[in-house]
Amino acid sequence: MFLTKLQKRLKQEESGFTLIELLIVLVIIGILLAIAVPSYLGFKVRAEKTAAQANVRSAVPTVEAYYADNGNYNFDKLPTGAAAGSPLAALAAIDQSVTATTLSTITPGLATYTIASLKGSCTATKAGPAAPIVVSGC
Repeated sequence: MFLTKLQKRLKQEESGFTLIELLIVLVIIGILLAIAVPSYLGFKVRAEKTAAQANVRSAVPTVEAYYADNGNYNFDKLPTGAAAGSPLAALAAIDQSVTATTLSTITPGLATYTIASLKGSCTATKAGPAAPIVVSGC
C-alpha cells in the first residue's frame, strides 16, 4: 500500500526547470560575462604591452655590444668581420634570442638606431641609446 502511494505520487510529479528559472540563470551568466570580458581584455592589452617592452629591453645589450665591437650602429658586419645580410642577422650573430619575432623593426645608423617590437596591437620602440622605450598603439 505504501509503495503504491509512493509510485502514484512519483508518476504525477512534474520535473524539470521552468522558463523563469532558465531566464534567471541566463541573466546571471550575462552579468558575469559583462564583468569578466572587459577584465580579460584589459589583462590581454597589459600583457602585450609588457611583452613588447621586454623584447626591446632584452635587445638593447645586443645592440650596445655591436656598437662596442664596431663603433657604429650600422649592423652590417658579423662578429667574424664578414658582411651581414641584414641588421637582424648581425644582431642574431651576437645574441640568438634576437629574432624576427622579438624585433619587428631595426633601423641602423652611425650614431643612433631604432628598434621596435610588435606584440598584438602594442608597439614598443627605442630610438637611440639614451632614449626611453615608448609604447604606442595599445
